[in-house]
Amino acid sequence: MSAILNLKNVGKSYKSGNSTLSVLQDINFEVHPGSTLSIVGPSGSGKTTLLGLCAGLDRASTGQVTLHGTQLNGLSEDALAALRNQYIGFIFQNFQLLPTLTALENVMVPMELRGEKNIKARSIELLDKVGLADRSHHYPTQLSGGEQQRVSLARAFSNRPSILFADEPTGNLDAETSEKVVKLLFELNREAGTTLVLVTHDPELAAKTQRIISIKGGKLVSDVLQ
Repeated sequence: MSAILNLKNVGKSYKSGNSTLSVLQDINFEVHPGSTLSIVGPSGSGKTTLLGLCAGLDRASTGQVTLHGTQLNGLSEDALAALRNQYIGFIFQNFQLLPTLTALENVMVPMELRGEKNIKARSIELLDKVGLADRSHHYPTQLSGGEQQRVSLARAFSNRPSILFADEPTGNLDAETSEKVVKLLFELNREAGTTLVLVTHDPELAAKTQRIISIKGGKLVSDVLQ
């Protein structure tokens, strides 16, 4: 089975005045369709940077990232955006909902961008799956953190993504709410057959994935199948 995500000798560095700050060095791994993977490591180890490179939100300084059969390095910003919109779902720690739109409108946005039809009915169905059909006309400020994250879950699955990237999806939630969101995340993921790559500092959440990659000091230090 060919990989949906492949990293070969990937590195990321930033210029800082006259010096160069190396954040990631020589990262190699591949992810197969339908699998679940956690990226773990101490704060500042490069986890979120790595996730951004995998998802085409940032560009590698060295090496090659291939996502869904496409090498990302040579793509224009427009081509990267089109690839993300077609194949990728995102969940962020701080929800990233548009404050001026209702829960329903937030879920509809990615489908509108793709020019899909019957998007209202599908958006309501997705909100229903995450238990928020009755909150569809509320704005983000009228929703709790857990509810906002459930809206972002519904939005993430709106384009039936091949791969879902989650950056600390429970980072801003209390333990009870986290548990509910994680349960929903894995249920929706299983149902859709989506590949899941998540960054987390929570060992309990990481233990729910099939594989754990550990990053330390910008280097991949372990890759364990569970």
